[in-house]
Amino acid sequence: MTSIAYAMGQGGGASGQGAGGFTAFIPLILMFVIFYFLLIRPQQKKAKEHREMIGSLKKGDRIITSGGIYGTITGVEDNIITVEIAEKVRVKVSRGNVGGLAQASQPVQPAKGKDSEKDKAG
Repeated sequence: MTSIAYAMGQGGGASGQGAGGFTAFIPLILMFVIFYFLLIRPQQKKAKEHREMIGSLKKGDRIITSGGIYGTITGVEDNIITVEIAEKVRVKVSRGNVGGLAQASQPVQPAKGKDSEKDKAG
């Protein structure tokens, strides 16, 4: 009789371990979901935007390279763009090394009222 009781006890525990094994993976699955939404998905979205930006580069765009060099595109080929970084100074850069489009900075012109005040004082 004792052997039958032990046999039944082990059989019941084995089915309980199967359910416990699945519940052990639930925290791991939740961690993966959290990592996906916090890290992986935003990185993929940023990479997609960068690919679209690189594909839409055209002559005359002001860019900044991944090395931090600002310039204006003067020529576009398949994977190489020519960038003018100073007057009559042109370099060839791989499209993949374009960090982004530079904001077009417009020169700040002083207000008319401020100039007339300086002229009166000086």
